[in-house]
Formats: sequence, structure tokens, C-alpha cells
Amino acid sequence: MELSAHGGDLRTEQASDKRRRTGKRVTNENSPLHIVGIGTDIVECLRIAHMIDRHGEQFINRVYTPTEVRYCQERKQATQHYAGRWAAKEAILKAIGIGHRRGINLRDVEVRSDAHGKPVVGLSGGARDALEHLGIRQVLVSISHCRSHATAYAMALGPSPDLNDLDFPRPSR
Repeated sequence: MELSAHGGDLRTEQASDKRRRTGKRVTNENSPLHIVGIGTDIVECLRIAHMIDRHGEQFINRVYTPTEVRYCQERKQATQHYAGRWAAKEAILKAIGIGHRRGINLRDVEVRSDAHGKPVVGLSGGARDALEHLGIRQVLVSISHCRSHATAYAMALGPSPDLNDLDFPRPSR
């Protein structure tokens, strides 16, 4: 293995060169994942209930995917589940570090449940493009709710940052 002057290996150096050329993060599929972003959100269930009452299907179809709508409507306390999905979407966008930018909407983020009820994140459109650009390989999310509030926490996982790309103050010599 050829070492570069900064102590990295050739693959890291090649990945850094490719990142400079393309602007995209290059990752080794076998490298360990590190936390690259976290996000949290809390919402009042009553606020979501008012939005649904006021705007009906227009609000629901603008924010939630058909899979999410089906999931929430099948639940006894549908409003709490809609609020939980809302909080999860917000937390996920914060974890990825993109928020609500042009070309990204809440329907680009889908929260499904696996066979055991664990929430699973699906991304499409602008959110997926941002995820790929940042080199994020996995997003985890946890959702909790009660009658009054719903909260969610999300964690974006990706490769360890290239310390040479970070903007740390350089020691003077």
C-alpha cells in the first residue's frame, strides 16, 4: 500500500481527488459508518389535527405518501401517527443537513414500518440526491407520541469525514 504525505492510503487520496473533481463524497462500501448528522423534532398533535381539519386531503397529499396515509388511517389514533410521521420527516431532513430547500419536499421523505413495526426511512427526489451527494449511506429514525405531542430523532450515518477537508485552524510553525 502506498502512503501519502498526510499518512492516508492511496484509496483515500484517490477518493479525495475524485471528490474534488465531481463534488460528490466517495466511500468505500466496507468502511465503518460514523454519525454525520443528527436531527430531532417535536410537534403538537393538535396542530397536525387542525391542519388536517382545515386543509383536508390537500394537506395530507402534500405532506404524506400513500403508504404513510394508509398506515396512519389504519390506526386508532390516526392524528398521533400523522404527527409522528411529520416529526420524523423534519428530524430526517435535519439529520441529513438539508432542511426545506428548493426541490425538496416532505413527500421526498417516507417513513415506513418494517415487519416488526420499526420505522424505516425511504428517500426519493431531491432528498435522495442530497443523501447521495453527501455520501450518507443510512438514516435511522425513532418516533414517539402521546395524546398531546409527537417527537422523533434521526441519525444519518456515513463514512468518516476526511480530516483534510475540514476547516480546522492550522497550527502555526
